[in-house]
Amino acid sequence: MSRTSDAMRREWIKLDEARDAGLEIPEDVTCYYGLRYGTTPGMNLLDVYEPQDKKGEKLPVIVVVHGGGWVYGDKERYRYYAADLAKRGFRVVCYSYRLAPEYKFPASFEDTNRVIEWMYENADKYAFDMDNVFLAGDSAGGHMAGLYANICTNPEYAKNFDFRVPNGFVPRAMAMNCGVYQIFSGESNVGQAVLSPHADSDLMGDLLPEKGSAKERSILNVTDHVTAAFPPCFVMTAKGDHQLQQAPLLVDALEKNGVPYEYKIYGTDENPLYHVFHVNVKEPAGQICNDEECEYFRRMMQKG
Repeated sequence: MSRTSDAMRREWIKLDEARDAGLEIPEDVTCYYGLRYGTTPGMNLLDVYEPQDKKGEKLPVIVVVHGGGWVYGDKERYRYYAADLAKRGFRVVCYSYRLAPEYKFPASFEDTNRVIEWMYENADKYAFDMDNVFLAGDSAGGHMAGLYANICTNPEYAKNFDFRVPNGFVPRAMAMNCGVYQIFSGESNVGQAVLSPHADSDLMGDLLPEKGSAKERSILNVTDHVTAAFPPCFVMTAKGDHQLQQAPLLVDALEKNGVPYEYKIYGTDENPLYHVFHVNVKEPAGQICNDEECEYFRRMMQKG
């Protein structure tokens, strides 16, 4: 493990614990904890959250793809955010995935696909509306959600992976939050890494088996593989977000391919926010963002 990844794990958990200090799961939200969706002990686990008054009622689903630079994080760091989304009338699936460097790319993407398979297998038990499944990814989780959507909607791109998406699954829409969408720049994606704390050489060395070979670079940019079939997106970032420059890159790719989207920048120069502010349920601006994203999902739902 690189020094960068080691430092991220040690420092970020302190920040997350401080963010969530004093919080509890709301009484009006039911959670089914620690459900196994894969074979790796301690890693392939997920939680399902639902509004208590909607138990047994078929509901649209938000799948939370957590961030953490591909090397940090788990479902526990997002439990209050997931519960907060569930209060807005959704069933929410929040999962842990295998992290780099212990598990190299594309392990976390295989896990995402396993989660979707598990959801189909358990749709009746947990009353998932599989026609209305939304992905919400932030930071590196936004990158993961974007690449998974590429796999779902771009058959040529999907050939780069050994797994296959179940039942022709395509997310109904996406919330792309303070995400990373273009890691590599340069001719044919073999230039230098985009200057970003989430995409430096240490992280790519930890994430990628070949540490950033030409082939790996050719498949790792979300923006390079968007087609007209890509799901509609709510793209958001914030003044003060250190990944602020990434959102316009995704918006440009969506625009060029005719993909419907909404684009929001929260905060102002005078009152900036911060990276993934929306995960903090104590943050008023985060509550506004989450309200607006859930309303967007409701508008995107397939009726009937």
